Amino acid sequence: MYVGALTLDILLGDVHSLKQKRSVVRPLVAELLRRFPAVAVAETGHLDLHRRTEVSIAVVSASADNCNEVMDACERLVAFRPEIELLSARHRIYNDED
Repeated sequence: MYVGALTLDILLGDVHSLKQKRSVVRPLVAELLRRFPAVAVAETGHLDLHRRTEVSIAVVSASADNCNEVMDACERLVAFRPEIELLSARHRIYNDED
């Protein structure tokens, strides 16, 4: 068993309040869950900043290759959204021997 963890550091575009931030982050999380129903997605960082956010994605699979494929697809989906800028992405793979 392998667990893939993807952490995305995101700069939001024209956002001036936490309420506006929510209106950008919630649809992003919903889109990831809709396109990849087998992953878990949550906003995990920069909760008090209105122009930054951290979104984390977890996937469990029988192979490390499948974890990497799903995480790469999630990263691409986020990177190609025009209203945000992906600052960094960190991929980690854990197995049952770790």
